Amino acid sequence: MALHGKKFRKVLTNVDRAKIYKLDEALRLVRQNTAQTQRKFDETIEIALNLGIDTKQSDQSVRGMVQLPHGTGKSIRVAVFAKGDNADKAKQAGADIVGAEDLAEKITGGFSDFDRVIATPDMMGVVGKLGKVLGPRGLMPNPKLGTVTPNVVEAVKSAKAGSIEFRAEKAGIVQAGIGKASFTEQAILENARAFISAITKARPNGIKGTYINRVTVSSTMGPGVKVDLTSLSGEA
Repeated sequence: MALHGKKFRKVLTNVDRAKIYKLDEALRLVRQNTAQTQRKFDETIEIALNLGIDTKQSDQSVRGMVQLPHGTGKSIRVAVFAKGDNADKAKQAGADIVGAEDLAEKITGGFSDFDRVIATPDMMGVVGKLGKVLGPRGLMPNPKLGTVTPNVVEAVKSAKAGSIEFRAEKAGIVQAGIGKASFTEQAILENARAFISAITKARPNGIKGTYINRVTVSSTMGPGVKVDLTSLSGEA
């Protein structure tokens, strides 16, 4: 997230490291910093939440899917495992790659030009064999995430529209890109609130005490800005 060069040091002077900013102020500052550095690419605005969970406990996992109201600004390539009518529907809905055993063979051979994998329930016998390939990339279809479904049209359209998967890492941190620096301040703020709301709703029942301990926002190449938890939507 950071680059220790002249441009990074320049925007670092804009950030009061001791201050905790309201969510809208933090996002505005991050976005303004990207304008000052004038990178040759559209930086991603990122958010990271430190959660008070123990990921070693099976009942404290935090994982799900959330639809960002303004998308991510990233073009998502979707691969779908389906046959017959469902395969045709997936193609019509905008899937980039559609197949069955042939697609599985292609992926086993090293093909990886996709960001989301969706499968119809009847294809899980084929997809299940790809666990060692798709699992490490977090791409294994899952019914709880809506990526194993008979409704491939809705799943493909949702992926293309900007739905993102979130999953807490070992240290209890969940993070995601919530838009691009070229987005309006309001669009980034609304995406951030949608993401935070999804994390809040995904709170495990067994959690006692504070659930969201810390929130930081940043850009791809910029410094992190701490967010005041009382300014979040929903309960912290």
